[in-house]
Amino acid sequence: MWGLGSNCAVALARCGVGKLVIADYDIVTLQNLNRQYYFHDQIGRLKVHALRENIGRINPLVKVKAFDLKLCVSDVIELFAGCDVIVEAFDKATMKQMIIETVLTQMHGKFLVTGIGMAGWGKSDIIHCRKSDQLIICGDEVSEVSDELPVLAPRVGMVANMQANEVLGILLNDFRPLQSEE
Repeated sequence: MWGLGSNCAVALARCGVGKLVIADYDIVTLQNLNRQYYFHDQIGRLKVHALRENIGRINPLVKVKAFDLKLCVSDVIELFAGCDVIVEAFDKATMKQMIIETVLTQMHGKFLVTGIGMAGWGKSDIIHCRKSDQLIICGDEVSEVSDELPVLAPRVGMVANMQANEVLGILLNDFRPLQSEE
């Protein structure tokens, strides 16, 4: 995970989204700390458990279901069936393709917010959101991670927060604030 998942989940928790379902099979490493929402004392712990703990410290009212597993098609369908919006935060292209195809072909009516293209630094003006039916792509859609273009916190944070903003837009689509009675 380049850092999208942990940062997007924290942004949603800070906004008061009441239920989050997270899944990952990886552990926190020293190399994650430059861009992911974990702390030095969490190195070696499973990411899903460390993130659930961090979200609980931010907003103890958020219910986090955490699954320690490498997702496959059947897991995506089962674990996220009750979710209105699914956020894709994989770093491997094959996993991105799997979840995109699964949601678009087998989970009709579910929205998928994905992140593509966040490597490097600068060029903030080319980061955008592109929407197509139930798929929303956040990022610049071209910047691939390499030795010359490492994945760094500023652009990862921008894309993760754009993802969270798109999720809120979907969830609050019919929201109408209470009118004060005068």
